[in-house]
This record gives sequence, structure tokens and C-alpha cells, in this order.
Amino acid sequence: MYTHILLPTDGSELSKMALHEGVDLAKALEARVTVITVTPPFHVSSFSPFMLPDTPEQHRKHMAALATQNLDVAKKIAGVAGISCDVVHVEHDHPYRAIIDTAQDRGCDAILMASHGQRGVSAVVLGSETLKVLTHSTIPVIVYRQPRASVAQLLAAS
Repeated sequence: MYTHILLPTDGSELSKMALHEGVDLAKALEARVTVITVTPPFHVSSFSPFMLPDTPEQHRKHMAALATQNLDVAKKIAGVAGISCDVVHVEHDHPYRAIIDTAQDRGCDAILMASHGQRGVSAVVLGSETLKVLTHSTIPVIVYRQPRASVAQLLAAS
């Protein structure tokens, strides 16, 4: 079946749930995993010379710290399951493209990622990196959707 699964993460709770699912799948299949997080590059959004000094460097440091945090969570999830994983931080304007390129470059034969389940106009307006990966990838994509809570779970939580 699958021998190398790419697991994208953005640090969200849903993304963490998808990491758990991906690691569990990899363990069951005796596959390896690579985890990727994609951060946006710095773009100058102001022409004010007072806002420009050190801003790109501050942005890079902030994005690197965020990426490290996301990837450390992934390594911990994989470690608890006894799965080794490679981690990748890519800076790119288009996360879907970075995900697909990384999957191809690393020889992954599947991508497992979360979907927030936006529908209708929301999906069109907000866009969906998962939808873009599904649309453009030639590698199989497994989409993780958070199971809806049952009535009993909702009552127990209140």
C-alpha cells in the first residue's frame, strides 16, 4: 500500500488530529512519514522607511519559531507511536504547491491532510489548501475530517 506518507501541518488542533491519524496509518502500514509545515515569505506591505528596518529578519525569526513549534509537536506524536519522522519547513507563497513539490521531491506515495470542511461560498472565497492539493496532486491524497460529535458527547461536554 503506502510506504511514505507526507503529513502537512499548520499547527491547528484539526491539523494535530490529522497528524495522529497519519501516524497511526503509517504505523499500521509500516510506512515512514515526513511532516511539512509551510510559512509565508516576507512581503513588503509598507513604503514607510520606518517600518522596514529589521522587519524581514523579525518575520523570518517568528516564522522559524512557529515552524519549529509545529514540527516539534509532530515529532512528539510520531515518537509516542514509535514512528520516526523527517520534518521539513518550507517558505512559500502557495502552501499547496510546497506540499505537492515536497511530496514529489521526497518520494512520498501519499499525502494525508486535514480539511476544515468549508462548503459553498466559504470554500470558494476562503480557498482551501486541501482542495488545491486534491486538484493539483498526482499523488493520492487522504483527507482527514474531524468526526462530528454525537449527541451524547455534546451533552457530556456541557
